[in-house]
Amino acid sequence: MNEYDSGVSTEERTVRTSGGVSARWLAGLARVERSGAADPVIRTLQRGIRSLPLGGARDLLRGRSLGHPVHPVLVQVPIGCWLSAAVMDVMPAGQRAATTLTAVGLAGVAPAAVTGWVDWADLPPEQARVGLVHAVTNVAAVAFHAASLTARLRHHPARARLWSLGGLAAVGVSGALGGHVAYRRAVGAWPTTW
Repeated sequence: MNEYDSGVSTEERTVRTSGGVSARWLAGLARVERSGAADPVIRTLQRGIRSLPLGGARDLLRGRSLGHPVHPVLVQVPIGCWLSAAVMDVMPAGQRAATTLTAVGLAGVAPAAVTGWVDWADLPPEQARVGLVHAVTNVAAVAFHAASLTARLRHHPARARLWSLGGLAAVGVSGALGGHVAYRRAVGAWPTTW
């Protein structure tokens, strides 16, 4: 009997055949997907977001006219700015540019967050659980970058760099969580019949 006939789910088989870190990451995500601990909060938040009187703006925020969610497009602004700020931090005379890029990245968070929450409100429980962790990780990333901007404006470049690096680490984890929901779980693909 081969492993495909053993009654092992596709997900379990993927976890077992993945490399060490990948297998642990996928196993952790599987635990999050199965845990119902946050379900009452998730249901309340999802109902609240779905009840907002957005009218036709809801389709715009979800990217319906594009045929795919707009959230992954909008997250490029904060991510790109914050990564560029980290690059400018190591360049001679790059402090002013790093400060500007950090601020622009923070300004780009709101549109990305709004589109993400609108998408998240319609997710099934397993994906919504991972999506909530994704959102919490994003809050940490924003807090780190806000602290970085504050340190930059107070002329504490070493602290600013440390906060920025912490923020980039949070962005990396958040991106992996969002990627899991969007690509591994194939959430957000719109049918061509729209």
